[in-house]
Amino acid sequence: MTGRIESTFQRLRQENKKALIAYLMAGDPTLADTERLVVEIEQAGADIIELGVPFSDPIADGPVIQLAAERGLRSGTSLKKILAMMKSLRMRTQVPIVLMVYYNSIHAMGVEPFCRAAGEAGVDGLIVPDMPPDEAGPLKGPAAVAGLRLIFLLAPTSTTERREYVAKESQGFLYYVSLTGITGAKIQNMAEVGKNVGKIKKVTKTPVAVGFGVSTPEDAATVSAMADGVIVGSAIVKQIAAHQQSSDMPEKVGRFVASLKTAMN
Repeated sequence: MTGRIESTFQRLRQENKKALIAYLMAGDPTLADTERLVVEIEQAGADIIELGVPFSDPIADGPVIQLAAERGLRSGTSLKKILAMMKSLRMRTQVPIVLMVYYNSIHAMGVEPFCRAAGEAGVDGLIVPDMPPDEAGPLKGPAAVAGLRLIFLLAPTSTTERREYVAKESQGFLYYVSLTGITGAKIQNMAEVGKNVGKIKKVTKTPVAVGFGVSTPEDAATVSAMADGVIVGSAIVKQIAAHQQSSDMPEKVGRFVASLKTAMN
């Protein structure tokens, strides 16, 4: 089954390009801003958008994204409001959108109602950082029915068996976490990242995207030479925080996203 994520990677492969996957925290600073930002950064060159769902205890996230989650929660953002915004966004853009959502939020809404609502709202996939594939049983059936891809994470410390298992289970793309730590840290050893991505690509045809630690156009260029996709989160969220008082904040963030995409081509 081909959805928006698969079509995007196919098109980029034909153009000999790599995917820029841009992360935003939904509701930071407001949901109306998020809607403007999605449209702006797609035009600036983002191929896939990853939307964070604000949560009070985001274990995988560093200080930059934790603060964005706090701003999102302060602006009254909830999972239901994000899905309502998605419906309105889908009238303006067909860019693939993936939700990065902690399992608590899904559990609170109910797995089946959540998957159904997300599918209807035009969500393409889910990254649930605190749910590895071996524990994702309750989510798999409802997500499949709703047409949602379950995207799983692989760490640098993963064993060969683990790599093979996660690569087999991940749909849409596979999220390779470039370092042991939290979002926003710096990649210390690019050669190591390249080596690990190479090992993953030997066992799967699923595109491999690298996230955590990509913060500059130079980083994006280096990683795009190794992987099928480059995920940039904290660096974009920093731009939003720096310009949140400015009326042209989306355009300023768009210029930064354009600089990342330009470096990757």
